[in-house]
Amino acid sequence: MKKLVLFGLFFLFLFPHLKLAFSLSPDGLSLLSLKSAVDQPSGQSVFADWNENDETPCNWSGVSCKNISGFPDPRVVGVAVSGKNLRGYIPSELGNLIYLRRLNLHNNFFYGSIPDQLFNATSLHSLFLYGNNLSGSLPPSICKLPRLQNLDLSYNSLSGSFPENLKNCKQLQRLILAQNKFSGEIPDGIWPELDNLVQLDLSSNEFKGPVPSTIGELNSLSGTLNLSYNHLSGNLPKSLGDLPVTVSFDLRNNNLSGQIPETGSFANQGPTAFLNNPLLCGFPLQKSCNNSSTSSSVTQNSGPNSGETQKKGLSPGLIILISAADAGGVALIGLIIVYIYWKNKDSSNSCSCTGKTKFGDNNKGKICSVCAFGCINGCRNNDSELEDNEKGEISGKGEGELVAIDKGFSFELDELLRASAYVLGKSGLGIVYKVVLGNGIPVAVRRLGGEGGEQRYKEFVAEVQAIGKVKHPNVVKLRAYYWAPDEKLLISDFISNGNLANAIRGRNGQPSTSLSWSVRLKIVKGAARGLAYLHECSPRKFVHGDVKPSNILLDNEFQSYISDFGLNRLINITGNNPDSSSGGFIGGLPYKSIQTERTNSYRAPEARVPGNRATQKWDVYSFGVVLLELLTGKSPELSPTTSTSMEILDLVRWVRKGFEEEKPLSDMVDPMLLQEVHAKKEVLAAFHVALACTEADPEIRPRMKTVSENLERIGS
Repeated sequence: MKKLVLFGLFFLFLFPHLKLAFSLSPDGLSLLSLKSAVDQPSGQSVFADWNENDETPCNWSGVSCKNISGFPDPRVVGVAVSGKNLRGYIPSELGNLIYLRRLNLHNNFFYGSIPDQLFNATSLHSLFLYGNNLSGSLPPSICKLPRLQNLDLSYNSLSGSFPENLKNCKQLQRLILAQNKFSGEIPDGIWPELDNLVQLDLSSNEFKGPVPSTIGELNSLSGTLNLSYNHLSGNLPKSLGDLPVTVSFDLRNNNLSGQIPETGSFANQGPTAFLNNPLLCGFPLQKSCNNSSTSSSVTQNSGPNSGETQKKGLSPGLIILISAADAGGVALIGLIIVYIYWKNKDSSNSCSCTGKTKFGDNNKGKICSVCAFGCINGCRNNDSELEDNEKGEISGKGEGELVAIDKGFSFELDELLRASAYVLGKSGLGIVYKVVLGNGIPVAVRRLGGEGGEQRYKEFVAEVQAIGKVKHPNVVKLRAYYWAPDEKLLISDFISNGNLANAIRGRNGQPSTSLSWSVRLKIVKGAARGLAYLHECSPRKFVHGDVKPSNILLDNEFQSYISDFGLNRLINITGNNPDSSSGGFIGGLPYKSIQTERTNSYRAPEARVPGNRATQKWDVYSFGVVLLELLTGKSPELSPTTSTSMEILDLVRWVRKGFEEEKPLSDMVDPMLLQEVHAKKEVLAAFHVALACTEADPEIRPRMKTVSENLERIGS
C-alpha cells in the first residue's frame, strides 16, 4: 500500500497538470480541440479565457450553457466565434458536444472539409458556417440531425451534387447554399418532404437542368426563392405560381426559356426576377413571345436558299438606288436632330447645363427629355435654391455615386441623367419625378436634396440599405440611391395607378366610380399585409409613422403598396425639414393634403402629442382610419358642411357614436356600396376590425399581423 501511494505521488510529480486537466468537463475538453485546430497569431485574444485549468467552459467567451435534466453540471448548448479572422480546420471532436444546439463559425477562414463526425452532435438545430474557405462535398450524414432548422453554408467552395438525403431534414426551415460550386441537377423529389422550409437560396452555383416543379409545393416559403446565377434551363414550371404571394422570385442569369406563366405568384413578380435569360419572354419582361416566335421563324426561313433568292432578286442598279436612299435618309435625320437640339437650347423651358434646369415652368407632368437629370453634377445655379425647387429643378455641385441596392436592377448614372423625366410633385419629403429608363422601365426618383455632408454618409447609407432590404409584394421596392454632398436621390419602382387618396376622391375631387366592395377589400387586405410585414418581418421592424391614403399606392389591378416608410429618418440626415402632411408619392402620383401636421386626422391620439416616439400601434390606428374612410366614403380631414364652408370630421367618433346609437348601417356606409347587398355582412365585419384598430388606448389595439389575419377571413 505504501508503495502504491509513493507511485501516485511520483506520477503527479512527473505530470503536475494532469489532475487539473481531468477536472475540466468533457464538453470543455471537446472545445479545446477547436482552440488547438486554429492557427492563433500573436496577440490573438479570441481564446484567451479558454483555460484548460477551469472546471467548466461555461464562462468562456463565445460559449453558452444550459442546465440539462439528469446532469449535475450545465452542458454546452452554443458556440459562437464568428467574424474573428480565425484560420484553421473544424475538428471532429465538436461532434462530442451532444447537447450543442447552435454552432456559429461564420465569416472566418476555416478550410478543409466539414467533418462527418460533427453530425454526431444530434441536438444541433442551427449550423452557420458561411463565409469560410470550406471545400469538399456536403457529408451525407448531415440529416442525422433530427432537429436541424437552419443550415447556412454559403460563400464557401463546397462542391459535388445536391445531397438528396436532405429530404430527411424534416424540420429544416432555412437552406442557404449560395456562392459555392455545387453542380448537377437540383433533384425534384425532395421538396414535398420539406414542408417547413421558409427560405431557399441556391444561387451562384453550377446547377443545371430544369427548375424542379415540386418546389411549388413549398407552402411555407417566404421571402425570396433564389435560384439565380446558375445554368438552369427549360421552361418555368407553372407550379411555381402555387407558392405564397409573399414569395419573390430571383431567377436571373440562367438559360431558362419559353413564356413566363401569368398565374398565381408569377403575377406578383417584377422584370428583375427574370433578367438575363435571353430565351424567356412574356410579362413582365419587355419581350413579347409573339415577336420571339416571329423572329425565330424568320431566322429559320433565312436559310441558304432564301439567301440565294434575295441575292438573285437585287440588281446592281437597285442596290445603288437603295444605298442612295439610305444616305439621304441618314442626312435628313441628322438635320432634324440638329434642329431639335438648337430649338431646345434656345427655348426658355429647356434643360441646359449652362444655366437653369427646368422641367417646364411650374406645370407638373411636363416632360423634359433632353437632359432631365443631366445637371446633377458640376452645374451651378443663378437663382436661389427656393426658386429652383419651385420650378422642379434638379441641380448639384459635387461628384456623386449611384449605388444599386437591387443588383439585378442595374443601369448607369449617364442613363439616369439623360432619361426622360416628369415632375410629379413636391413636398417636405422631397421632389418626385417619374423617369423612363432606356429599357422602357419607369422608375420613381425622389430628390431629397439636403446638405448632409460626408460626415453623415455612413448613416445615410445604413438607413437606405435597411429600407432596400424590405421585399414584399405590398411594399414599394427601393432599387437604388444616389449620394452627393448636396444631392441625394432615391430610385424606386414606379406604381402606375396613383394612390388611394386619388382613388377615393378622384384627382379632381370627384369620387371614383371604380371602387366596388371587392376592390376596396382587396386594397385594404394588401395594405394590411404590407404593414404587417414592415412591423413583424422586415430587418428593421419599421414603424411607418404616417399611414394615410396618399401613402398607399395602387397599380392597374388595384394591388396596394405601402410607400414612404423610413423617409423621416433620411430627411433628418439630409437636413431637410419634413412635412409629412404634404402627401407621399414615392413610386406613385402625388396627392397633396391641405392639412397641417397638427391636424392630420389619420394619426393616433398619442401621436399628436409633441415629443412622443412613434410606435407600431400608431400605424394600427392610422390604418383603422383609412379603413373607415373606405367603408364610409367620408374623409377624416375636410368635409363640406355647406356649399361654402368646410369642417374637420372626427370620423372615428362619428362611427362609434353611430354604433352606440344603433343607427342603420345604411346611415354610415358609403352610398356607393349600398347597391352591393350581398356584401352587408362583410362590410359589418370590416367595421368591427376598423373600430378595434382605432381604440383610444394603444394597448388594446391589435397588432397589425392580427388585423391582416382578420381581414383575410372576410370574403374568403
